[in-house]
Amino acid sequence: MTPPSNTSSQSYAKDSRNEGVEVYVNGAFFPRNEAKVSIFDAGFVLGDGVWEGLRLVNGRLLAVEDHIDRLYEGANSIQLDIGMPKSALVDEIWKVLRHNGMEDGVHIRLMVSRGTKSTPNQDPRFIVGGATIVIVAEYKQPNPELKKTGLSLLTSTIRCSTPDVFDLRLNSHSRLNFIQALIQAINMGADEALMLDDRGFVASCNSTNFFIFRGEELWTSRGDCCFNGITRKKAIGIWKDAGLVVREKDYTLAEVYGADEAFVTGTLGGITPVSRIDGRQIGSGVPGPMTSRMMGLYQTHVLETA
Repeated sequence: MTPPSNTSSQSYAKDSRNEGVEVYVNGAFFPRNEAKVSIFDAGFVLGDGVWEGLRLVNGRLLAVEDHIDRLYEGANSIQLDIGMPKSALVDEIWKVLRHNGMEDGVHIRLMVSRGTKSTPNQDPRFIVGGATIVIVAEYKQPNPELKKTGLSLLTSTIRCSTPDVFDLRLNSHSRLNFIQALIQAINMGADEALMLDDRGFVASCNSTNFFIFRGEELWTSRGDCCFNGITRKKAIGIWKDAGLVVREKDYTLAEVYGADEAFVTGTLGGITPVSRIDGRQIGSGVPGPMTSRMMGLYQTHVLETA
């Protein structure tokens, strides 16, 4: 396997402070190399759980209500009892941040599994305790070079699932299909995979939501077969609030290849430009004026809400 790339959509600037950050596991704190869950944990055995990624900026958790609502909606859909109300879980996140003296520039991975099982099988009735809750807080800033160069995408042969197969609004630990799509992209020298829906329309990337510009119009999928992205919603709202056109619609790869610009959205990276897709240059091949405008609007939104 190719070593980690600094052009991955999930790449970040390394920070030595993370070595001293302690990890929360079910209410206790551990050095990162000592934090563990059971080999009988449902999350390890089957990917049976839900998760969220959050950011701490200037002492505030961005869109924390949106993230916690999504987590609990996902947990409810698979009948996973987190074991505490939303407000108490948010308090636990703040406990982690205070414990580690963290105030800014932090990415938080909140993971909840169904808990420990008496034996490694699929049946949730074999759970022998409550949910497992892990909170990993790290100093993470997106790789600034990506904002200048943009990502390279490859269209995967693996499709995004429809809600009747697996609803991507459920932020599940199970990500094997997306990992397969990403491996295809990596093996072909790309940074991330672009994925289609069951009908061949553009849906999503393997870990981010996808957008194109046609002129000043912002296009994205209808949302049936893509992640229920918090940053996706913010980007759509920001562009509409600026008095500009957003089209949530079916569109094809041919229309993507003819786009003026493209970008992806995610919690860590925010707005990340895309410069090439399937070996084809998008627009001028460098982040363009519309994407730059979107990045500026999003950064203003972040600072205003933080």
